[in-house]
Amino acid sequence: MAQSKHLAALLGPSLIAVTLTESINADIFTNTSAHLVYLNGALLFVAGLAIVRSHNHWTAQWTVLITLMGWVCLLVGLVRMTAPVSALQAAQYPTAVQALTVLLFVIGTILTFYAYRREDTRRE
Repeated sequence: MAQSKHLAALLGPSLIAVTLTESINADIFTNTSAHLVYLNGALLFVAGLAIVRSHNHWTAQWTVLITLMGWVCLLVGLVRMTAPVSALQAAQYPTAVQALTVLLFVIGTILTFYAYRREDTRRE
């Protein structure tokens, strides 16, 4: 559980910060080059691989969100690396992008909550 809390403490606030700043600066993504999409994909791929290698836990607990985020980063990164020009089409689907942004913000909030909440140390 300590490893899950550590990863959630990194991933949760990062998701919150990225989704908020991408929402504020959404207009800058309309003229993104394929080079930047590829670079973004490479970074996502490495981050996803690091998460999956260190936290591939499939349990019916909140910790599965970390594993799912790792696999999503890995797969999205791979897609963005193999088809950087096609990945630019996301600007054509603003409603889907907004929904995904809200979902990622909620996941980030959940992970942050579990990472930083106080554990009950009382024994009964």
